[in-house]
Amino acid sequence: MERKPNDTKSLAIAAARSLVIDMTNKAKSGHPGMALDVAPAMVALFQDHLVADPKHPDWVNRDRFVLSSGHVSALLYATLHLAGYDLSMDDLKSFRQLGSKTPGHPEYKETPGVDATSGPLGQGIAQAVGMAMAEEAIRAQYPGADGVFGHYTYCLCGDGCLQEGISQEAISLAGHHRLSRLILLCDLNGATLDGPTSDAFSENLRLRFLASEWNVLEVKDGNDVNAISKAISKAKKQDGYPTAILIHSVIGYGAPKQGSHKTHGSPLGEADGSQAKSVYGYPYPDFTVPDEVYSQFANTFGKRGEAAYRRYQATFQDFQAKELKEAQRYLDAFEGNFVDAVVNYPAFDSEKAESTRSLSGKCLKALHDAIPCTFGGSADVAGSTLTNIEGEPMFDILSRQGRDVHWGIREFAMAACCNGIALHGGLLPYASCFLVFSDYMKPAIRMAALQSLPVAYLFTHDSIAVGEDGPTHQPIEHLAMLRSVPNLEVVRPADYVETIGAYENIRLERNHPTALVLTRQNVAPVGGNSVEGARKGGYLAYKPKGATHLILATGSEVALCVKIAKALNENGSPVAVASLPSVSRFLSQSEKYVNSVLFLPRDKRISVEMASTFGWASLAKHNIGIDGFGASGKAGDVIASYGFDEEGLRKKVEEILRLG
Repeated sequence: MERKPNDTKSLAIAAARSLVIDMTNKAKSGHPGMALDVAPAMVALFQDHLVADPKHPDWVNRDRFVLSSGHVSALLYATLHLAGYDLSMDDLKSFRQLGSKTPGHPEYKETPGVDATSGPLGQGIAQAVGMAMAEEAIRAQYPGADGVFGHYTYCLCGDGCLQEGISQEAISLAGHHRLSRLILLCDLNGATLDGPTSDAFSENLRLRFLASEWNVLEVKDGNDVNAISKAISKAKKQDGYPTAILIHSVIGYGAPKQGSHKTHGSPLGEADGSQAKSVYGYPYPDFTVPDEVYSQFANTFGKRGEAAYRRYQATFQDFQAKELKEAQRYLDAFEGNFVDAVVNYPAFDSEKAESTRSLSGKCLKALHDAIPCTFGGSADVAGSTLTNIEGEPMFDILSRQGRDVHWGIREFAMAACCNGIALHGGLLPYASCFLVFSDYMKPAIRMAALQSLPVAYLFTHDSIAVGEDGPTHQPIEHLAMLRSVPNLEVVRPADYVETIGAYENIRLERNHPTALVLTRQNVAPVGGNSVEGARKGGYLAYKPKGATHLILATGSEVALCVKIAKALNENGSPVAVASLPSVSRFLSQSEKYVNSVLFLPRDKRISVEMASTFGWASLAKHNIGIDGFGASGKAGDVIASYGFDEEGLRKKVEEILRLG
């Protein structure tokens, strides 16, 4: 027998659950299981705690909410709709349809109120950790802005997120940094797609979080909305550590198959959906919400957020009146506006050979000095990547104003946390490690590119020139892999001029991540190049009269190719050289400019790169590279064994020239 819930909060939970059923049924697609069981937690969070203003969804001092279990998107959209965001009932009816504001997994910038793109499980937790780090850092960076900034970061995850390795990297990091304004709601419904969680997961999560230096609270009944709300209240009062709230729930609550993994990823259907609504005591037609539910959200979440936004505006105006320069710095940081920053890059010696990792270190120091919101570090190899900033304190619990982050050996979490930092706003994040370990970071790099986040990756040790560490540490396929990621700019500079060009693009362009790929070994300056040419992604480094062939090179190979081309020219074989530090940027230039650099037909072009030749065939018929793994030995010996010393490379080029 149908019954109407006897209080408005229960009615709101029933409305949210019913919308989830309607959305997934109409789409004939989606994941109702967790969405149905965790609805009380979402209502408790939004109605009782979360501070945000749906009229100003990008307000910088709002609480952040990350749905790490992105497949629960139907519940998030339903909640945002009820909470007053610009998400209509028609938008809910278009769930998972092409071009809708309600895609299958939440997408940043596509849906008002979505603070992060989530989907690959576990990454949402790390993005939330990055947001919480950013909140701590920004509060410390503006000591004169008392009361202007400070918020909580909430994240909702499930059993699946906690099985992914990145979750523990991020949890460990958050505990170490004592991110007390981070609250993780863990929905433990005991089911995954293939079966019960117990089939593959039996650890004691309470002990796991305690060992990682977290507070742990537990709610035994996931339907007890008041208990969940009280737990969140307690978490907000816990100083010193982040808090995990373990919520025990029943997957697919209310459905005939509740408690079964079979409710995880398939719509309930009309009959089972109707039966579930009967359990909730929700007699309304599909896609129908009574006015009292909207009123309840407006009178709780809506009023709280509107009042907080007004207070923020008044407080910021006081800050602006007292500290105009600091207030402008704050605004510029959140807007990503660094156009007027004067970066004093050190003068360089046009005759001195130097590694591009060393040159990058100097540029990074100049960026740190010019842009105070630069924030990042290395995965325990700062001494090798040369990203340790002299005089810059480390970000930790004793020095929140520090901007040098020691990520530890956590490459994946480092990259995903940087995504959270960029999503939060107010900081310019960067991450550094050896290029070969970009493999560990790839899923987070892809998410940065998908979200158009301005994260900078400083990758060093870019080739077989790593030497004695051997093939496990010598990147081969990594440049091709990174270049294949849409919206990721990959830059392999040849010298100081090209490195400055890359840093200038990082400073001025804010709509994509950048992978800066740097040498361990010293490289000679190309000579005759310019920052402007480098910023275009490609230019002619050497063009003799009557050139019959054109070498396309990057990084450490450019100066060597110029040297070989000059020698060949003297012997009557004129060969030109183009440097292409950023292939994607170069190809985005005007057709006229691209053709002026690629002035010879494809069958007269030769690519030269000390890495996989994969991808170069589109630009050059002849490809000189390394399509196997490296070898252990002294760097010079390894380079020579692969024919990338002057003598070996010249022979390879001459052989191609003989072919015509």
